[in-house]
Amino acid sequence: MAHSHSKYADFEGLRERAVALRRAGYSLRQIRDELKIFNNDILNQLVKGEPPPEWTKRPRAKDALRERARELRRQGWTYNEIQAELGCSKSSVSLWVRDLPHPEPKRTPEEQRARMNAGLARLRAEQDRERAATKQAAAATIGELSDRELFILGVALYWAEGTKDKPHARRESVEFVNSDPTMITVFLAWLDLLGVERDRLHCRVMIHESADVDAAERYWAALVGVDRALLGKTTLKKHNPTTVRKNTGDRYRGCLGIKVRQGADLYRRIEGAWYGIVGAASGSDLGNRT
Repeated sequence: MAHSHSKYADFEGLRERAVALRRAGYSLRQIRDELKIFNNDILNQLVKGEPPPEWTKRPRAKDALRERARELRRQGWTYNEIQAELGCSKSSVSLWVRDLPHPEPKRTPEEQRARMNAGLARLRAEQDRERAATKQAAAATIGELSDRELFILGVALYWAEGTKDKPHARRESVEFVNSDPTMITVFLAWLDLLGVERDRLHCRVMIHESADVDAAERYWAALVGVDRALLGKTTLKKHNPTTVRKNTGDRYRGCLGIKVRQGADLYRRIEGAWYGIVGAASGSDLGNRT
């Protein structure tokens, strides 16, 4: 091979010297400095086929981990156990040891399932403790509600869950339906704040006919604090045998509907208060939308 530049005209002579230096343990940089060859392409051609000396090779950071992984695999460790021991990814473990034979199972399938289920149970118990702690901490931040706070809360609760008047369907009445007893409890506390007596309430249960209707009526009457006989006629929803219902069991009590008799004026106050809240939150004067 000849080079257009006279400096590299004697390529074979340069190669002989470069190879001799390489075999003597010189690095590419040392050969470059010794022969004054500053063209990397020419330099690589001069030593082509000659392996670099061992001292110039950088040790691979994961070599030790790889050897340790292979040693553990030979001892019968699983991928998960090796990963946990070495702190590396499972994909790396797989790459390093996949040529080794699979270890014999240390446990029967039944023992493995029991061990897995026990681990899941511990995990779920810890998650449940974390959830409970978070909820308890949040509940503790509320403290007592002022009358104003309860009033605003009740307006928002009603506007989310209660019956509302529409321009195409005028019904200025206060009707609230929910299956959550805590929502009913807050709603009743709000009505107490507004001075709505219990004898103004018309309550009725709505529930699937296949549920325990008697128990549901007794439950809701006790929650509201009225005699069961004062409840309106329970609305029964026909059971569709082709539907798989999840709202079953002793805790299923259907929904309770509460209607305030002669509630038109109260409804107007609720709607006006709601748009007052919206205006305060958005910084604009919305007025009564209807």
